[in-house]
Amino acid sequence: MKMSEEKNTGCSGNCASCGESCASRESQSLIEPTGEYNNIKHVLAVVSGKGGVGKSMTASMLAVLLKRMGRNVGILDADITGPSIPKTFGIRSHAYQNEIGILPAETETGIKVMSINLLLEEGDMPVLWRGPVIAGAVKQFWQDVVWGDLDYLIIDCPPGTGDVPLTVFQSIPIDGAVIVTSPQDLVSLIVRKAYNMAKMMDIPVLGLIENMSYAVCPDCGKKLRLFGKGSGAAAEELGLPLLAELPIDPDLAQLVDNGEFEKFTCTALEAAAKEIDEYLMGYTNLV
Repeated sequence: MKMSEEKNTGCSGNCASCGESCASRESQSLIEPTGEYNNIKHVLAVVSGKGGVGKSMTASMLAVLLKRMGRNVGILDADITGPSIPKTFGIRSHAYQNEIGILPAETETGIKVMSINLLLEEGDMPVLWRGPVIAGAVKQFWQDVVWGDLDYLIIDCPPGTGDVPLTVFQSIPIDGAVIVTSPQDLVSLIVRKAYNMAKMMDIPVLGLIENMSYAVCPDCGKKLRLFGKGSGAAAEELGLPLLAELPIDPDLAQLVDNGEFEKFTCTALEAAAKEIDEYLMGYTNLV
C-alpha cells in the first residue's frame, strides 16, 4: 500500500506537525496568503537532502541568471539558523519595517532579499530558536515582507526534511522545487529523501542540479571528476532531468569576498535557468 493511501490511525488533527498525505490533509489547505502589497507570480524552492552541497550558492546563482533574463526576482532566505544569502551578495544594509510591512534589502542589480541576518545587529550572532519559532519567522517573511511585483520568489530552504522545509511546503504555494546535490556515494539515498518529501507535499520536482561535479584542469582543460561518477543515475532512477552539472569554481569565492558575486559567469547553469523559466512560465514541459 502506498504511503498516501495508508489509513491514518493516530491522527491528532494537527496537519501542521504532520508530513502524512491523507484525507484529513486534503480537506483543508494550510497555504497562507502573502501580503496585500505583493504580486508574486511563481515560487521556486531550492532544497537539498543534506548540508554542504552548495544549495544557497546555487539558489543565489539562479536568482542572478533569472534577473539577467529580465525577470523581477526575490530571495527568501529560509535557512534561519544558517543564513548566507546577504553575505553572498555583499549586502551590508538592514531590512526595516514601516507602516505597510517589512522592506527587504536589494542587491546591486535589484534582487530583493529577506534574511534573518538583515534583522540582527551583528551578522555573526547565533539564532537560538526552537522549531516553531523558526517556522513562524519563515511565515512572516512570506506574509509581512513587502516583496511587491515579482516574477520569481526563490526560497533557499535549509537542508534536510525538518520543520522549516515542511513549513515552506505546507504554507507557501510552491510552483516547483529544484534539488541540489553533489557527486558522492550516498547521493542516491539523500536525493530520494528530498524527492519523496516534495512528492508527499504535492510539490513538483523540476530536476536535479549537481554542484561540485568536476574541476577543470588549468593546463589542458580536461574535466576531472574528483568525487565520483555523479548524480545521473539518481536522476534517471527518479525520472528527473539532471538540469546542470556545476564545476568547482574558485573564482566564485573571490567574487563573494570582493562583493561582486553578481558578475559571475556559469554557462553550465544558464541553460538550466532558461529551462526552469520556460517551464514555470508555461512554455515547455520540463517534467
